[in-house]
Amino acid sequence: MNGILVVNKPSGMTSHDVVNIVRRLFGTRRVGHTGTLDPMATGVLVMLLGPATRLAQFMVHNEKRYLGTIRLGIATSTYDAEGEIVAVNPVEVGGEAIQAAVARFQGDIQQIPPMYSALKVHGQKLYDLARQGITIEREPRAVTIYHSEVVEWQPPDLVLDIQCSAGTYIRSLAHDIGEDLGCGAHLHALTRTSSHGFSLAESYTLETLNALAEHGNLLSALLAPRAALGQAPVVILKPAQVASIRQGQSLTLAEIEETPVIQALDLQGALVAVMIQTGNGTWRPKVVMPAGTTD
Repeated sequence: MNGILVVNKPSGMTSHDVVNIVRRLFGTRRVGHTGTLDPMATGVLVMLLGPATRLAQFMVHNEKRYLGTIRLGIATSTYDAEGEIVAVNPVEVGGEAIQAAVARFQGDIQQIPPMYSALKVHGQKLYDLARQGITIEREPRAVTIYHSEVVEWQPPDLVLDIQCSAGTYIRSLAHDIGEDLGCGAHLHALTRTSSHGFSLAESYTLETLNALAEHGNLLSALLAPRAALGQAPVVILKPAQVASIRQGQSLTLAEIEETPVIQALDLQGALVAVMIQTGNGTWRPKVVMPAGTTD
């Protein structure tokens, strides 16, 4: 079992709940995902199965895209619809003010993570502290909002199409926009439409996966491990080179341009290794896929 599975997570389920379901369906414990979705949220959850879990390290900085509904005038303890209401204010803003506020939260920004988050501070998850009524200072983190567009404005609900860096909290963005407008806000609904280059169009619902399992076609839902590496340059290896890499040896590939990693494939197009440059055209294997599990 080795590959990538793109799941359309339903609302009301944690990301770990989905991991457990995928483990049961595929009969393997070796399952992980590349970015948590809050229980309320729906959409793209990229899963890695088997040896492909080792490729997660090459996916940490990739962009994500969301469709978020921000409800103005109501602030909550969690910055989303699941928290307690902490403030209610009239919404006396128009489309021009909203466009200006959205524009102020584009580009490179500093964002304070919400207390109700899985982020750890001094070894403790923030949401564990929040549930005890403890609020601590959180250091702002640098994130990037590459694109944020108003899709719909039907007071009090504002729908945004957001493209952002990994690690961006859309809940915090909703809260900050509400503060900027002076009326407060919370994230009312959220769908992740794209993650690491994988879109909703290529995702599977849990119902579809169950149906595939019943008909013995579950493996058809898996993408090849090399899909995790996106547009990383490819080098095709001869059998002798494959054998060398499996023994941990480096290769000289002077014709490869400067790039963080390359995909080393065998003659059948299966991923053998992810390689990093050590200088002077020499590349060493960073991750080697086990023989017989590369397709």
